[in-house]
Amino acid sequence: MGRLKRKRAGGFAPPRMHHDMGGQPAGKVTPKEHAYADWEMRVDALVMLMRRHGLTVDESRKNIEALPPEQYDRMGYYDRWVASLAQTLIQRGIVTTEDIARKMQEVQARGRAKV
Repeated sequence: MGRLKRKRAGGFAPPRMHHDMGGQPAGKVTPKEHAYADWEMRVDALVMLMRRHGLTVDESRKNIEALPPEQYDRMGYYDRWVASLAQTLIQRGIVTTEDIARKMQEVQARGRAKV
């Protein structure tokens, strides 16, 4: 059987984006259960809460797929969710990049104060 080709109606095949691993050799995936960090559970809860307020899977996915390749590769699963959620909140005008930067400085200062 021949190799499946990426083609849309009309014969146009968009270029493969960095995150698109479909059909590429990537090694064996061994699924396993693991404990989630508190921040990962909070991110999951925030995303689920935002879904109740209109956040769509497509919107989340679009912002994850828009990450630059080097950033995408450096980030973990929930790191990408945080980046996507932040971008969505900015795009919707709920927060600004300045709001996020200010909050990040507050969080970093609290972390340094604990040490």
